[in-house]
Amino acid sequence: MTGETGPILDRAARDRISESVRAAETATAGEIVVLVAGRAGLYRSAPLLVALALGIALPWPLILFTPWSAAAIVLAQTFLILVVLLLGTQQRLRLAMVPRAIRRARAHEAALREFAARGLRRTRGRTGILIYLACAEGHAEIVADTAVASRVPPEAWSGAIDGLLAALRRGEMEAGLVTAVEQVGAILRTALPAGPGDADELPNRVIVVA
Repeated sequence: MTGETGPILDRAARDRISESVRAAETATAGEIVVLVAGRAGLYRSAPLLVALALGIALPWPLILFTPWSAAAIVLAQTFLILVVLLLGTQQRLRLAMVPRAIRRARAHEAALREFAARGLRRTRGRTGILIYLACAEGHAEIVADTAVASRVPPEAWSGAIDGLLAALRRGEMEAGLVTAVEQVGAILRTALPAGPGDADELPNRVIVVA
C-alpha cells in the first residue's frame, strides 16, 4: 500500500478509467485490462534479515573503538535488533529495507502472475494486454499476449509507463491510468486494428488488489 487510509481508487475513479478502456478498445482488437495493486509483496523477511545483518556487524566497531564491556555490547546488539524488528512492522519502513532491484523483480513477477490469473491468455486472438501498477513499489508494467507482442516491441510502451509513474508520484493516479490507457489504445489501433465482429472478451472494469 502507499500509506493512504482510503481506497486506492474510489468507485467514480474506477468507472472513469473503465470508460477510457471501453473507448480505447472500440478501434482495436486488443483487450486492455487495468490492474492496480497496493503492493506486489509483503516482504515479511526483510526486517529479520536487516536486523540479523546489523546485529552481526554492530559488535565489531564497539569492540575496536570503545571500552564497552561484553555485556554492554550484547545489550546494544539486542536493542538494535529489537528496534529494527519494531520498525519493520510499519509497511513503508519495511519496504525501505528491501533493495530496489528486489522490489522491481517482485513487482515484475506479480504482473506476470496476474496476467495469467486474470485470463488474459484466453482471448480468441491472443490479444490481451495488462496495464499493471504496484503502488508501494512505484512500479508499472505492460504485459502483452503473443498477438500483441509480435506486432509491438516492448520499448513502445515506455512512454505510457513513464507517464503513469510520473502521475503516481504527483498523486494523480487516476489521470495517469486514463492517459496510459489512451496511449496504449493509440498504439493498438495502429498495430492491431479492430476487425469485423470483434467482441469485447474481457471486462473493462478496473481490478484493484489491496
